[in-house]
Amino acid sequence: MEPVENPFLIELSENHIMIRNTVREFAEKNIRPVIMEYDEAQKFPMALMQQIGELGFLGMLVKEEYGGAGLGYIEFVIAIEELARVDPSFALSVAAHNGLCTNHISRFGNEEQKKKYLPDLTSGKKIGAWGLTESVSGSDAASLITTAVRQGDHFIINGSKTFTTHGTVGETVVIVAITNKEKKKKGISAFILEKGMEGLIVGKKENKLGMRASDTTQLTFENLKVPVKNLIGEEGEGFIQAMQILEGGRVSIAALSVGLAQGALDASIKYSKERKQFGKQLSEFQATQLKLAEMQTNIDAARMLTYRAAYMKDKGLSNKKEAAMAKLFASEIAEKCASEAVQIHGGYGFIKDYPVEKFYRDVKLCTIGEGTSEIQRVVIARELLND
Repeated sequence: MEPVENPFLIELSENHIMIRNTVREFAEKNIRPVIMEYDEAQKFPMALMQQIGELGFLGMLVKEEYGGAGLGYIEFVIAIEELARVDPSFALSVAAHNGLCTNHISRFGNEEQKKKYLPDLTSGKKIGAWGLTESVSGSDAASLITTAVRQGDHFIINGSKTFTTHGTVGETVVIVAITNKEKKKKGISAFILEKGMEGLIVGKKENKLGMRASDTTQLTFENLKVPVKNLIGEEGEGFIQAMQILEGGRVSIAALSVGLAQGALDASIKYSKERKQFGKQLSEFQATQLKLAEMQTNIDAARMLTYRAAYMKDKGLSNKKEAAMAKLFASEIAEKCASEAVQIHGGYGFIKDYPVEKFYRDVKLCTIGEGTSEIQRVVIARELLND
């Protein structure tokens, strides 16, 4: 195994700290007061998305010439973590908008596509959706069955996508479909769809365990006519594009997991100092202290793995293994921290008046979305064995 050329070293700059403070202030002031309102109603926070778009956080990875902020994954990770400390559901929407649809067009779209779609996405004027998963293809992304058949200057798309983030509210949608079945993975292509296209049918909004304010929907395509100019890149490039987008997506879910875990820990520390049992604060009991210490140690380790993966992404280094490691460890640590936070709160941890109840529901998606924990282990093992 060859040594890593660039050892990981990150020191937060003044700009990083400014971003962290700006997002933290926004989350505390605008999101925290309405978290349960949106969660209970399963309502997408459109007004909040537009507000954070005005601050420049919906086009973080996009070049300034297309209306973006021209930032990197370190800044992206900082923002997502801060949002997730307060509301993982909102953090998920911001992460998906930035890292999936918008990022796909930004990285692989041509000049015409970038100029047409990115300014509205980066400003928050339009929300982006991204469709990969199908009812028959979850972890096995290459086994999708949605087809796109070329007829002159159009493709005719038939099929469906499940678990599409922003499927209801998204006005610009990136999906992948089979254009040449014989070529298997190399016969999959990516397309930009627009809400309102004839044949694009928005299905039911999913009733979810957690992340309930983040919109998740099924999309169906019935003889959907899409111009050839909406093909992203060349035919057959869709699968590799999607896999590269998912690598960045794993970094964002790792950041979300770190933020969620930190939020659960913060709530636990606060509660343990307020709650009294047997004449002492809960925080004075060693059993509580041991839980808090282990939570913080694991969160810091997860954060460093996440920052390393983001740093490598920004440097243009291959981070397939590192992104999978960060996502795997951070998501499973977040699940453990959320559980411990409920345990520390006792009966009150089961009540919606306390934030740890929602953290506990939200966290499960972290070990599933952008590739399950099992898939992350497969990716890591393959990279080790192929090195």
